[in-house]
Amino acid sequence: MLFRPKLLDTLKGYTRPMLLKDLLAGVIVGLVALPLAIAFGIASGVAPEKGLVTAVVAGFIISFLGGSRVQIGGPTGAFIVIVYGIVQTYGIDGLIIATFIAGVMLILMGFARLGSVIKFIPYPLIIGFTSGIALIIFSSQVKDLLGLHMGAVPAGFIEKWKAYLQYARTVNLYSVLVGVATVAMIVVWPRVNSKVPGSLVAILLATAVVQLFGLPVETIGSRFGAIQSSLPKPVVPHLDVSTIRNMIQPAFTIALLGGIESLLSAVVADGMIGGNHRSNTELVAQGAANIFSSLFGGIPATGAIARTATNIKNGGRTPVAGIAHAVTLLLILIFFGKWAALIPMTTLAGVLVVVAYNMSEWRHFLDVLKGPGNDVAVLLSTFLLTVLVDLTVAIEIGMILAIFLFMRKMIRSSSVEEDREQMETYTVPAGVQVFEITGPLFFGAAYKFKEAIRIIGKPPKVLIIRMRKVPIIDATGIKTIRDVYRESKQHGTKVILSEVHSREILEELKEARLLFAIGKANVTETFEEAVRRSKEVLEDRLQAAARLDLLGGKGGAFARGKDHEAVDNPEGGE
Repeated sequence: MLFRPKLLDTLKGYTRPMLLKDLLAGVIVGLVALPLAIAFGIASGVAPEKGLVTAVVAGFIISFLGGSRVQIGGPTGAFIVIVYGIVQTYGIDGLIIATFIAGVMLILMGFARLGSVIKFIPYPLIIGFTSGIALIIFSSQVKDLLGLHMGAVPAGFIEKWKAYLQYARTVNLYSVLVGVATVAMIVVWPRVNSKVPGSLVAILLATAVVQLFGLPVETIGSRFGAIQSSLPKPVVPHLDVSTIRNMIQPAFTIALLGGIESLLSAVVADGMIGGNHRSNTELVAQGAANIFSSLFGGIPATGAIARTATNIKNGGRTPVAGIAHAVTLLLILIFFGKWAALIPMTTLAGVLVVVAYNMSEWRHFLDVLKGPGNDVAVLLSTFLLTVLVDLTVAIEIGMILAIFLFMRKMIRSSSVEEDREQMETYTVPAGVQVFEITGPLFFGAAYKFKEAIRIIGKPPKVLIIRMRKVPIIDATGIKTIRDVYRESKQHGTKVILSEVHSREILEELKEARLLFAIGKANVTETFEEAVRRSKEVLEDRLQAAARLDLLGGKGGAFARGKDHEAVDNPEGGE
């Protein structure tokens, strides 16, 4: 079935003990998500409550409609770079429209069954842009972590660090101490208690210390003012042709990254619980989540790998845990949201520094660097373009580069050569030439086939083309075979296709009417049949030649043409 939420399946036979485990896991994940949602919202260039609203609305819908049993959705670090860029260029209204359009795109992707396709994005490309995003996130937090007295942080990576060096003398030591202590607490706390999230403990302690001792450290309230402690009323964004045209590119970036991240998270979750998610259903759910997030003024959302893993480790096994996580965040927003204004900015910066480190995948980055040159090229290109140019450009160029390098590899793996070994083994008669194609016969490798055929000196009487090792063929490959057939026909050479095992290739040949042109008798399942057929062709031509010798004269010339045509294309013709 194209769309069937996992919630419908998991509720069958649902028991009270399962409910208690899911509720406990949901509460814990909600506490983990609280500081992250606020931090992601601020780092994305929007108000802190926007991150919480997204976690509540999108997190609920992703669990309610999703194709994974344990997926936890909400704002993630991967979107920080994209959202910040969109806000700087198009404003908050532009971000809302882009998120809405991205949601529609994701739904269309799901119904177009693209879930299985997105999962096969090249691994080096994913590591490249993920590591690049991690570096950008870290760079964006240096100002708050060090408490630098400077204006707005420049958008460009190099410009950021130039500005940091320019204002290095304005470092606030209190901010540095609180930020470093936050990072240390997050790292060390799991050894004390693995159930309570270290980021939440660090935020509570840092906020308490700053307020009790009156430390001169910037807080959420001093920068953004009071935090709204309720869900805003939904508002449908105004869309017209001009707006859609302007926002289609950033919306596509959001949709593509959201699809990749959510399906990656679902795959990781499957490995942890031994499950099997529904990728197309998950895409539809992600699309609906982003549409509703935009209606409530939120930011883009996707599956969160770290929070999904936390859910699983704490006993969550059905979408009820994800729903409980969203409800927990809603209650916190309503009853304790106003207190979030007291959180120090340097503490949130410390939380994001840890997030950036976990996102960096530096071990996997080094592993890919030690691999094949093609993978290294894709990795470094995507990484550098993400950091220095733009994530959209990085993904586009990275995909194009990966495709071209893959094509080159496939072309190199394809070959066309004269099969002398089989000619000797099966005692192929004189006048018969045998060529074998190895690998896919597509537009990148078709020229090899033509070049190999052209090196034949004197045209043979029969040309056997072995295709047992051809898994796929495209339109260029079909055209190449047609060209070879026509050129061979002009020289009086009979073409026999041997060992066409793939049903897909046979269908392609049939639709292109090549089976009819070549003749069904000249398309064989085995090489032995092809050799036998070549002997029949040679014998038929000898008999035809003998008859022509008896006839002679003008009548013989007429008979020669008729007999040759009959022998040349038995059981088929153009």
